[in-house]
Formats: sequence, C-alpha cells, structure tokens
Amino acid sequence: MERLTARFKDVLGRFASGVTVITSIDGEGPAGFSCQSFSSLSLDPPLVLFCVSKSSTSWPRIAATGRFAVNILAADQQDVCRAFAVSGADKFAAVDWTRSPYGTAHLEGALATVDCHVADVHDAGDHLIVIGAVRELRDGRDHPPLLFFRGAYAQAAVR
Repeated sequence: MERLTARFKDVLGRFASGVTVITSIDGEGPAGFSCQSFSSLSLDPPLVLFCVSKSSTSWPRIAATGRFAVNILAADQQDVCRAFAVSGADKFAAVDWTRSPYGTAHLEGALATVDCHVADVHDAGDHLIVIGAVRELRDGRDHPPLLFFRGAYAQAAVR
C-alpha cells in the first residue's frame, strides 16, 4: 500500500492545480486553510466543490458557520498559501483581509472570490467533498494564478 500511495502522489502530482484559500468567520474570528482541490461543479444551479482532509482543524469551524469563501490565489501569493497550510498558527496575522457581507473572509490580492453556503458534504476516504451553492462572485486583480505542480509552486504562461 505504501508503494501505491507514493506512486499515487507522483502520478497525480503531474496534474497542475490552482491554489485557493477557503475561509469563513465564526464567533472566534476568521478561519481558513489552503486548498488545491477546488473545482466548478454546475452552471445551473451554480455550484462549486472542494475537498478537505478529515483531520483539518479549520474545517469544523467553517462547517459550523454553513458558509465559506473560496479565495483564488495569484502567483505572487505563495506566502499566503504557506500561512494557511500550517495548523495551529494565527493564519490571518500577516494577511490583509476584509469581512464580506456574507460573513466570510476575503483575502486582499486574490484573483477572485466566490462566496457560497454549504449545500452538501459527502464522505470520501480520508477527505470530505464539500459542495457549495454560489451566492456571489467577485473579480479581483488581473494577474497570473498560483499553481501547484509536482510538489512545488508553478506559474502559468499568460499572454
């Protein structure tokens, strides 16, 4: 099984993915985590999905609010991704953010932000698949996206 796990990571690491930060705000303040397993799901109705590890300490706080924002990161936001990838630290300490009208945290400098309410959650191995019903979409700045490819950050060639 260990060999299959290593092979799985190697092969699927060849699929470049965008990098996002999932956020919300509860009674304790903002909560969030880095996430590269984000995707659009449906146009009608507008739905998105992301996958989160069952061991996440941030997800239970976000889930309890019933809402979240997907902050799509720009290529120059590697430090933001790193800040939200750690557990137990104050992830928002060195990040500029604003509270959205929906009670989520919007990160400054994001390429776009998608505000959602939790529509459904499905159990899937060691992860949960979270489906969000889109409430609002916000364009950010025009900049290349932050990508993750073969275990490292990458940038897209943008015309």
